[in-house]
Amino acid sequence: MSPGSQTARRAVILGGTGMLGRAAAERLARAGWSVDVTGRTRGNLPPALADLGVRFHPVERRDGEALAALLGSGTDLLVDALAYTAADARLLLLLLGDVGTTVMLSSKAVYVDAAGRHVNTAEGPSFDGPISEDHPTLAPGDMPHDSPEGYGPNKVAAEHVLLDAGTPATVIRASKVHGPGATRLREWVFARRVLDRRPAVLLAGGGTGIDHPTAAVNTAALIHCVADAPPGTRILNSADPDVPTGAQIARIVAGHFGHEWREVLLADDAPAGLGDHPWDARPGIVLDTAAASALGYTPVGTYAQTIAPSLDWLTTQPRSRFDADPYFEGFFDYAAEDRYLRAHPVS
Repeated sequence: MSPGSQTARRAVILGGTGMLGRAAAERLARAGWSVDVTGRTRGNLPPALADLGVRFHPVERRDGEALAALLGSGTDLLVDALAYTAADARLLLLLLGDVGTTVMLSSKAVYVDAAGRHVNTAEGPSFDGPISEDHPTLAPGDMPHDSPEGYGPNKVAAEHVLLDAGTPATVIRASKVHGPGATRLREWVFARRVLDRRPAVLLAGGGTGIDHPTAAVNTAALIHCVADAPPGTRILNSADPDVPTGAQIARIVAGHFGHEWREVLLADDAPAGLGDHPWDARPGIVLDTAAASALGYTPVGTYAQTIAPSLDWLTTQPRSRFDADPYFEGFFDYAAEDRYLRAHPVS
């Protein structure tokens, strides 16, 4: 900094080597912030972030003493990408005395429909329209959080601890997040087919299913907006400005790699499981992001504009990174697809 210039604002990101943490760290560092991130392994911090001056700290999320030392005597922005339970949030409250604004990253998994269904129930939810922040959520819970039935209730419990404390805190509820460094990049369902040079892509429900995606860079832009806004207590949805269908996502992925295939839009009477993909929610799941826009948030881009770096990153990773994930089991029954295609040739 030159003499007489203002000291850079400081951000601390807990879980800063994950997909959302990386995006937030890069956004803030490029905007002139001083950025510290935590993580388990220094090697998970991309060299590009280190080149921007982002500092890595091997601090465990539940080590209150180490967190207090990291936050020091003043932090303008604390972003917590690792608050999964009420206990996590209560620990955080003890450390916020000299923190200007706190952001907790949550999930649309907290929302529940009129029948009590949510995105992690065996039968998917049915929402009447775009989901706003005041939509009903699951009841808080304290069962194991790393399970389909426990993730949402624990996130709700963590949200309540922060929001009820009276400290400036913003909860950001993201949808299906995509970005480089993803633990689970759902686009693999289509990208693997491209890499395997499949001649056709089968799409359940005619490819009309929608489940709102969220680019990590768009959430990072929202975090930046919150940091620049007057301190307050609020909940904000985070999602891309558009809601592509499964068919559109398949086209975007194939087009990125220059691959052409035949689209087979399956009717509801097609064999069960055939043409399944991660965005096949019917009725669709859409987040209302009007509250974020009212705060002054501007998205970086649409799904098509923001997915390219993720697809480029995907090609730098070993296939085993994705194929070993149980989540993808059942998505690649090529034999069943070929049987269907032989029985239903193009007329």
